[in-house]
Amino acid sequence: MSGELAEGVNSLEKIILREPRGSSAEVYLYGGHVTSWKNEHGEELLFVSSKSFFKPPKPIRGGIPLCFPQFSNLGPLDSHGFARNKFWSIDIDPPALPTTSSSKAYVDLILKPSEEDMKIWPHSYEFRLRVALGPGGDLMLTSRIRNTNCDGKSFTFTFAYHTYFSVSVISEVRVEGLETLDYLDNLQKRERFTEQGDAITFEGPVDKIYLSTPTKIAILDHEKKRTFVVRKDGLPDAVVWNPWDKKAKAMADFGDDEYKYMLCVEAAAIEKPITLKPAANSIPRESSRVVEDPLLWLLYVQVSWIFGWINEIRRAEDIVEQC
Repeated sequence: MSGELAEGVNSLEKIILREPRGSSAEVYLYGGHVTSWKNEHGEELLFVSSKSFFKPPKPIRGGIPLCFPQFSNLGPLDSHGFARNKFWSIDIDPPALPTTSSSKAYVDLILKPSEEDMKIWPHSYEFRLRVALGPGGDLMLTSRIRNTNCDGKSFTFTFAYHTYFSVSVISEVRVEGLETLDYLDNLQKRERFTEQGDAITFEGPVDKIYLSTPTKIAILDHEKKRTFVVRKDGLPDAVVWNPWDKKAKAMADFGDDEYKYMLCVEAAAIEKPITLKPAANSIPRESSRVVEDPLLWLLYVQVSWIFGWINEIRRAEDIVEQC
């Protein structure tokens, strides 16, 4: 570990990571939960609700909850599983992880099942998590989930990094990289649709599971002239969620107007659950980079617009051919 152990909200322990150029991150042992990611200017890049309880066994609202071994209510367990409701330990002797990063600011955590856990999900596992800051301030999460069953049985699970990004105002945000893909709409009984627009914009509640997604997704915040670039590995799906006003008001741990200032874009494995044989590992990874240089941001927007225009031409050509 290369972080500082400190006392957080309600005396919960957290690890503070600092990168020499000024970026930082905070990780709570409760939930293995990243609650802060700041750029070199000290600006917060993740959203955490002002109403979040920070009181076990309630999960922390915001940051990056870990959804394991179940996403949402897609199974017999409580929504999003139990990893985000457990106290993790600092892993003092972690195995080597495949990585291309030269990060020196990181922490390794580990979660193993208790006897009580085995009663509700009867599988033995090791869940190792590395949270790291790259030299450029990138936030990287690498999970290693290992089947340690002694009875020779496999187990199956769904998974997500439930990342809450902080945005200027949701009406000024668009998501790119998911256009033309199929998705399951959780607001319409998980009916399957195909995304029609050249980018996703927001005018109401959204809760969609995009399927077979690319390894890179971009979140463009026009007001802040900031782009988040999410890269993922081993996680074929992506969830896009904003509760909007009615649901926000119905959640005790969420401010009535806070939906305006957040957006969840989640790297996930949902449609096709992951199955692990005994002693096998799964290593889902996610990294988030922020582009804030005005010239780079303008270039990104221009390139993005050009590709959107090309896609529109291709769709028009396809319609003509069908006719």
